[in-house]
Amino acid sequence: MRTADVNTINVAFEVNGKPYNIHVEPHKTILEVLRDDLNLTGAKQGCEDGNCGACTIIMNGKAVKCCSLLIGQARDATIITIEGLEGDNGLHPLQKAFIDHFAIQCGFCTPGMIMAAKAILDENPNATEDDIREGMHGNLCRCTGYVKIVEAVEAARDQMLAGGKA
Repeated sequence: MRTADVNTINVAFEVNGKPYNIHVEPHKTILEVLRDDLNLTGAKQGCEDGNCGACTIIMNGKAVKCCSLLIGQARDATIITIEGLEGDNGLHPLQKAFIDHFAIQCGFCTPGMIMAAKAILDENPNATEDDIREGMHGNLCRCTGYVKIVEAVEAARDQMLAGGKA
């Protein structure tokens, strides 16, 4: 991370429970800072314009596509990335369900899919299949056809409702 100079801005935020206070060029996106400066590479660079969802993270409780957000927009934010989901008891139920239900093929979209699914279930723990499909709209997968992804989210939902939270 850089020290302050005339071409940088100071941004303080929290990522996965860890506070950061960085000096960074204001033209950098949140995705660039996560990947390049913080070495958190789970969120992926796909379309570069917020359409594919590969860069989805949770910021202040909402799923956002961070490839199209400038780092200044993260000032004082609380961010969760895929790297922050695993708990003391191991994988988050969504991560485990994606594995168990074969919702991962090439894996490129998987972190964004899981983060979008987490935001859906955080907002509506009783999300129906239609709710899940609507909430996942904007997260693209070229491999799975979405059936296994939706099944995985439903299985994680059911496990979490039964008390199996991570």
